[in-house]
Amino acid sequence: MGSPLLELANYYVLGRILYYVPYHSPIHPGRVLTTFGLLSTVVEVLNALGVSYIANPELPESTIKLGYILMKISLIVQVLVITLFCFLAAMFQRSCYRSGIRSRRVSAPLITLYISTFLIFVRCIYRIVEHFGASKISPSPSRDLEGLSPILRHEWFFYVFEASLMLVNTLMWNWWHPRRYLPERSIIYLAQDGETELKGPGWKDQRPFLVTLCDPFGWFDSNKKKERPFWENNGYTLVNSAA
Repeated sequence: MGSPLLELANYYVLGRILYYVPYHSPIHPGRVLTTFGLLSTVVEVLNALGVSYIANPELPESTIKLGYILMKISLIVQVLVITLFCFLAAMFQRSCYRSGIRSRRVSAPLITLYISTFLIFVRCIYRIVEHFGASKISPSPSRDLEGLSPILRHEWFFYVFEASLMLVNTLMWNWWHPRRYLPERSIIYLAQDGETELKGPGWKDQRPFLVTLCDPFGWFDSNKKKERPFWENNGYTLVNSAA
């Protein structure tokens, strides 16, 4: 399975984890997939444009150089997206820990999520090193291949830092599948005692989709403070109410 699909799977899984513990979610759970999916789409579009320019030798040299630049930008943006995604997950986990939510149903898929994201991050670093080195190659047919970076001359780098990492990532998610820990439906959530599962109305956002996409954290939602969250009416309180 390719890296983009695994990234989308990670976004979806984190969204489901946030649905499961909604009172600690820093973002609308449904917007995790759409927001980060949109950012990843931008990355893939930049990458595709860069590859198309580089692969066409009939284009002007300036356009080919632009292709290398676009690929570099896409890889750097991908690293930033991964960093932001991990920061969001860490914020959520920290809130859970401080309030006493230590359920394995939350921690297990989060750990798998971190490992999966780390593998994608390593693969991204490999691609950055590879493409930054490739952009320095002279187009002259008489170039000395021995002078190229080993990462470009030896195929085992690809198998170790690309193919094998994504294979391990895919196998890991199949072995520690999130459905082993998370409920089938997103309206089932964990009560504040950290043990009881309750059925709620689900996380609703009355704003238009495009508005929630541009403001996934609800910073500009004037009705956010007026509405009482559904989990505050379930009769449970946080284990550590001081958190």
